[in-house]
Amino acid sequence: MAAGARRYDPDRRQRIIDAAIRVVSAKGIAGLSHRSAAAEADVPLGSTTYHFETLDDLLVAALRQANEAYAPALVIREGEDLAGALARLLGEVLEADRGRAELEYELYLAALRRPALRPVAAEWCEAVTAALAEHTDPLTARALVAVMDGISLQVLLTGTPYDGAYVRELLRRVVAGADGRRGPEVL
Repeated sequence: MAAGARRYDPDRRQRIIDAAIRVVSAKGIAGLSHRSAAAEADVPLGSTTYHFETLDDLLVAALRQANEAYAPALVIREGEDLAGALARLLGEVLEADRGRAELEYELYLAALRRPALRPVAAEWCEAVTAALAEHTDPLTARALVAVMDGISLQVLLTGTPYDGAYVRELLRRVVAGADGRRGPEVL
């Protein structure tokens, strides 16, 4: 191949995104750089900056891919209520691949310090809320997303085992509040 000629590599951009996800998974966001992504993807450093001008551009692509990979369909089984289905789904996510859940939350929470990630994080929240709004009203859907995020963070941060019965009861109370029924007294 002549000097300066480019090798056709249509999958290079995707390999870089995949490599960035592996780096973040292994070393956290602080361990991600164009150099570490290039080394992990086995591509020249210039390839990462060609496809992703800034590190935030690479993180946006990684977060978007993580969001797309974590789009399980809400399937309510026969005889199962909404709270039960959500508790089951959350348990499957947190128990099946804890490392994957940690990675997704690390990318999601990076938006606190990296404004470029905020629109992608917001897209994720809106997509989950819209999916839940097919089964309840929009306000309750938002409340369910907030409660599930809080539960997920508690489980991931404290290392406590996931308690499906507890989560189902919490979610049941949120759903019951949507029906206009009076919940427990608050002091």
